[in-house]
Formats: sequence, structure tokens, C-alpha cells
Amino acid sequence: MHMADALVAPAVATTMYICSAAAATYSVKKVRLESEPKKIPVMGIMGAFVFATQMINFTIPGTGSSGHLCGGMLLSALLGPSAGFLTMIGVLLIQCLLFADGGLLALGCNIWNMAFYGCFIGALLIWKPIMKKGFSKTKIALASILGCVITLQLGAFSVTLETMASGITSLPFGTFVATMQPIHLAIGFVEGLITAAVLIFVYEARPELLYGNAEKGTEKKQGRFSFKNTLVILGVLAVLIGGCLSLVASSHPDGLEWSIEKITGSTEVESSGGIYDTVGEIQENTALLPDYAFKNSDSTFGTTFSGIVGSLIVVGVCVGACYAFKFFRKKKES
Repeated sequence: MHMADALVAPAVATTMYICSAAAATYSVKKVRLESEPKKIPVMGIMGAFVFATQMINFTIPGTGSSGHLCGGMLLSALLGPSAGFLTMIGVLLIQCLLFADGGLLALGCNIWNMAFYGCFIGALLIWKPIMKKGFSKTKIALASILGCVITLQLGAFSVTLETMASGITSLPFGTFVATMQPIHLAIGFVEGLITAAVLIFVYEARPELLYGNAEKGTEKKQGRFSFKNTLVILGVLAVLIGGCLSLVASSHPDGLEWSIEKITGSTEVESSGGIYDTVGEIQENTALLPDYAFKNSDSTFGTTFSGIVGSLIVVGVCVGACYAFKFFRKKKES
């Protein structure tokens, strides 16, 4: 659901940058107050995991469309809303600059649509209330599916509002909503199932890693793996998904592109001139692996290379940011 620059007017883009920056500032302040240094490697590994899984588009049967994980619900269920949101920003930033996935002008919109709802609405209004009286596999599955469906519906609706506010006349609001919401309902359900599978694995491996579980002090379940081994497994999965499974991703347009094509006959909306040319040129210069491939090459190795290298870069960015902003410092004992 990465929006392209052509879908947003500069004024709308600026507004969404401000909103996303405000949420990021709040998140930085909250995370700097936490004393959980073990979250640093989790941010890196899970950021890489979300990056890799976003490369895997799964087909929505009978539609000619595809979808992929947004990842906000998954990250917030492990890291909490603030750390999860900052990790998602790292993923979206790398996708935008290095792979030209999502527009640079539209980055503020994409952060809000794909990260804010999943991390804050998903964690605080869905995950936390469901887990209030304890954790179980059934609750994890319910929260995952419900969270992904609701937050993706919110994200899809925000896209339609942003295009309407931008005056994109080729996408009438009523028609766009009626097309976007049903397809993202299906995508959200599939994302919920995948999210549930990952979180149930973590629950079996290291239950205290789940958001809110360690704080309760009521969970006596013993994990099957050590903290280190759990992260190694997730890290290896990220590399395998990004480097191998990405080769068999669906070639169908994603939910947003499919919706645009249903209305306009094309998966893209055209724009040119002014700021669009400027940000397009900037992105062209920063995107060393556009569309997750080598420039001017059809080699499938480019996709494998992009998946592996992109995952490693996300790890570096997330972990590096933690140290640069002095996140999760241990409190000095009095």
C-alpha cells in the first residue's frame, strides 16, 4: 500500500509529514524512557523480518490482486507502539530511498497509513485490551487477525482521504473507497493469519518478548529457545524470505495499484512538473536497487541481492538509531 508521489498534493504531503514527525517525536521520547536494552536487537531483527516479508506479495484468489504484510501490528505486538513505530519508519525509509518503493513526497503519508495505525491503534486499542487478563494462543490469533484487518482498513481509508484532499479527480472518493476497502479487508485477513503464526512462534519460543507479557509478571510459561536462538531463527527466516521466497512473489498488482487500475485503467496516476520532478530526481539518485533489482537488468539475482542486503541495512539502521538516540539505556541503580 505504498503510495506514489502522484497521489498526493504538496500541501497534503506536508501535512502528513508533520503528523508522522509528531508521532515519531513522541515515540522517541517514550522509548528513551524505557530501560529494556534487549529490545535493541529485537528492533533490528524484526525490522529486517518485516522488510523481507513486505517483498512477498501473496495473491488474493479470484481478484487479480495481491497483498503483502504492512507489519505494524507484528512489530507493536513485540516492541510496543513507540519502538514498533520507529522500526517501521526505518523500514519505510530504506524502501523509499534505496528501492524507490513508495514516493519520497508521499513518505509522510505512507508512514502514517502503514505504521501509525498498526503500531498505535493495533497495540493500544486491540492487542492490549485482548491480552489484559493473560496471554494464550487463541487470544494472540484473535488480536492478530482483528488488529491487522482493522488497522489496514484505516490505512486504506486514509489513502482515499489523502487522494481526495489532493484533488485527484481521476479517483472519485466514493468509487475509490468502494474499491479499496473490500480488497484490503481480504489482504488484512491474510496478514492477520501470518502475523498470528509469527507471534504464536514467539509465544512458544520466548513468551516474555510479547508486548505487555513481561510486565504482568503472571506468565509462568517457559520458552523453548533462548533469547539469542529465537532471534537467530527469526533472522535466518528474514534472510531466506528476502533472498529466496521473494523470487516467487505474486506478479499481480497490490491492493492499491489494483484499485487504481479498476477505476482508471492504469496502475499509476501521472504527475509532472515542479516538486514532483524534483523529488523524483532525488529518489532516482538514491535508489541504487529500484524495484528491488539491479538497474537496467532483468537478473533474478538482483531480487535476491536486494532482499538480503536490504534486510542487513534495516538491521544496521534500526540498531544504529538506538545507539545514536540513546534508546533503552539501563537505569543506574541507586
